[in-house]
Amino acid sequence: MIEINLLHLPGIYNGADRLEVRTMQRSLPMSEGDKALLREVPFISLLTVEVRQKMLDMATSIHYEPRDIIFREREPSDFFFCVLNGYVRLYRLAKDGKEADIRLCGPGETFAACFLYAEGGYRYNAEATATTVVVRFETSKVRALAERYSEIDKALVGLIAAQLLDSIDCLANDRLRTAPQRVANYLLGACAGDGQAASIRLPFSKSLLAGKLGLAPEALSRAFSTLRGSGVTVHGRLIEIEDPEALRSL
Repeated sequence: MIEINLLHLPGIYNGADRLEVRTMQRSLPMSEGDKALLREVPFISLLTVEVRQKMLDMATSIHYEPRDIIFREREPSDFFFCVLNGYVRLYRLAKDGKEADIRLCGPGETFAACFLYAEGGYRYNAEATATTVVVRFETSKVRALAERYSEIDKALVGLIAAQLLDSIDCLANDRLRTAPQRVANYLLGACAGDGQAASIRLPFSKSLLAGKLGLAPEALSRAFSTLRGSGVTVHGRLIEIEDPEALRSL
């Protein structure tokens, strides 16, 4: 089945005069591979086998191309989502066209689950940043199932609490760390952790990394320039780290 949202056809502008790439949502049957990935998602894995299967049975797999809009701010929050492949960018859009990144969701991460317990529609926009497959759950059906199985609410509240704590950490780090320190911390998290020289390849563009770290693209470039003195070399998406311990000392 192919679902076409007429608001997202080519040449349609939103209120901030931002040209949106058309969204072609392709609803796909859940493959066994998709189901296996979904079973490993934190809130799904906490459920009993019976309830886990009921959640899988109501899940729908959706395919998006880069820059496809999954939903917009203020649209009815009828679904929440889990990323199976690719990345989804969550952001706010101001009237003047300025964008503020909120979160970058990768494989295994869930977004918009909090709207199960909140009214008023989505509070941000969601956009695929690459060829992406997400699984969506209809909130009304999940609520109905949760009335029969309280473990669903317990698992989702745990998920939302973990995301809240992560958001608090990110906010604090944005306030307490300089731009080079934020980048260094991200690079260290991507290293093997053995203290040896490493090469990592970013799974997304540097502009997305900038948004993820709460930086403007030019601030990210300056941070990488500063980190050259600590043995960091950038070649496109490939980043070479000569001495991870030098980054830890920043």
